[in-house]
Amino acid sequence: MNRNEFKEHSRITVSWKDREGKLRPGNFYVYALLKDAMIVRATDKDGLLRKLAFSDVLRVVKFQDVAPQDRYMIPDEILKEANWKDRDVMVRYSSSPNCGK
Repeated sequence: MNRNEFKEHSRITVSWKDREGKLRPGNFYVYALLKDAMIVRATDKDGLLRKLAFSDVLRVVKFQDVAPQDRYMIPDEILKEANWKDRDVMVRYSSSPNCGK
């Protein structure tokens, strides 16, 4: 899949490949689109922020835009591509609709 098939502040249900190459179902909230990946939060599992490569997403099963009042906010500094250069996962708890905390 490529960058044009995704949108910031949306909820997606996808089939994706994990590090071992196994196919996994996943429900994600998309925070930001980077050059080759997107920053997402798993809404059905651990809630960690992850860098999910577009090439690891095999199929989008469901796509839903999120209304502005229901968006999850975290500081823009955390979403910058430079912060994700060396990492795939980040623990970040300050995210809730409307409040940013």
